[in-house]
Amino acid sequence: MGSAAGQQWPAAWSRTALPTAILAVLRGGPRHGYRLATELEGRGFGRPRGGSLYPLLGRLEEDGLIASTWEPGQTGPGRRTYRLTAQGTAQLAQERAQWAALVTALTADAATEHDDGPVTTGAQGEGP
Repeated sequence: MGSAAGQQWPAAWSRTALPTAILAVLRGGPRHGYRLATELEGRGFGRPRGGSLYPLLGRLEEDGLIASTWEPGQTGPGRRTYRLTAQGTAQLAQERAQWAALVTALTADAATEHDDGPVTTGAQGEGP
């Protein structure tokens, strides 16, 4: 996906969260691919390479979550700029709520979540 430099979480987590992270970056306004990659790196995702970033941007665009426009370069090559759509904004809000619920589930103390006492392992009657 990207380089290990700047990557704060395990690669599998970053790959899973990358579509949501792209939507979150675009919530701040339109970005071209290189700026998206550097901002993702700044958020702890490492810097995604073009071979993984651009196909993902294409899928997000096909799904109607982002839109792109081509901007010709004034002194060099042109570049594609991506922006969040209304559908993308709604999707981001939904995914943020789901991630928050996941974090709550992962950080909940199992002993306080169950009325029947602490969770134990092994068959009943077996000691530690």
